[in-house]
Amino acid sequence: MMIPSALDRPGDLIVAVVGQTASGKSDLSLDLAQSLPELMGAAAAEIVSADALQLYRGMDIGTAKTSVSERRGIAHHQIDVLDVTEEASVARYQIAARADVEAIHGRSGLALVVGGSGLYQRALLDRLEFPGTDPGVRAALEAGAEGPLGARGLHARLAALDPESARRIDPHNARRIIRALEVIELTGRPYSSTMPERVFIRPCVMIAIRHEQAILDERIGRRTRAMFEQGLVEEVRGLLDEGLKEGRTARRATGYSEAIGVIEGALSEQEAIDEVAAATRRLARKQAKWLRPDPRVHWIDADSPDALVRRAGEIVQKSVEAHLGEDAR
Repeated sequence: MMIPSALDRPGDLIVAVVGQTASGKSDLSLDLAQSLPELMGAAAAEIVSADALQLYRGMDIGTAKTSVSERRGIAHHQIDVLDVTEEASVARYQIAARADVEAIHGRSGLALVVGGSGLYQRALLDRLEFPGTDPGVRAALEAGAEGPLGARGLHARLAALDPESARRIDPHNARRIIRALEVIELTGRPYSSTMPERVFIRPCVMIAIRHEQAILDERIGRRTRAMFEQGLVEEVRGLLDEGLKEGRTARRATGYSEAIGVIEGALSEQEAIDEVAAATRRLARKQAKWLRPDPRVHWIDADSPDALVRRAGEIVQKSVEAHLGEDAR
């Protein structure tokens, strides 16, 4: 389902709060959801999550999911829609999330897209089509990943067929390598040719919060410690009873795989905290690397919450004026 490209009213502008983990996206999005509707002539704001792991029911602490009691009465979409045994699919997410945005606009609401999963953001916001799948091709590639070749062997094969995609995909990320090779086999084209274009499917403004690296690292460390103090290991213990270890995507999530290690005695809790914090810092750097080349992102230096909201509001207002001006011409 494609969302119309015209901006018929200010509230039809999608506002996306993107950026690094632990940067404060959720808090800013809630503040904007309360402050922007009046500015943009919208009935109310609703949030569409672009976080691949917040799709999972029960994965709350380790994904820093905003609890229902903390949502200030603001409707949230694309949260708690999968069981931990299900595999997340960005193609399915694209269809469902775009339908959410269309429904919000149909209610004269304002759609706020919030999350740090880069491919999910772009699947919702940008021109991006997903080639089909073939169970036979996929099964053969999965067998290769589990056999002597392993993920690295498949990555070498990908490098020979599509060097650009191989450079972008971690040699240990078997799932993405398999998908790239599947698309190449089915389409006869490089997987890189299916990458999203930096072209919005409808008017949108993207805002990201910027921290000094040392400050962000400290925020990540504090949040990681807080997750374990709040009961991440106990959360994972309960999810194991629901089949977490059988879930291809969920079980590998940062925080969850380490908590499984604690439960199984492979890691001490402090070792798990250290590993999760280190992995999260690496993720934050990857997220910044993903976003920095995109000229459409408006970066706001972290300051007081009031300053963030005010500056974000100014950016949104200018974007609305620019889009309405374009439509008038």
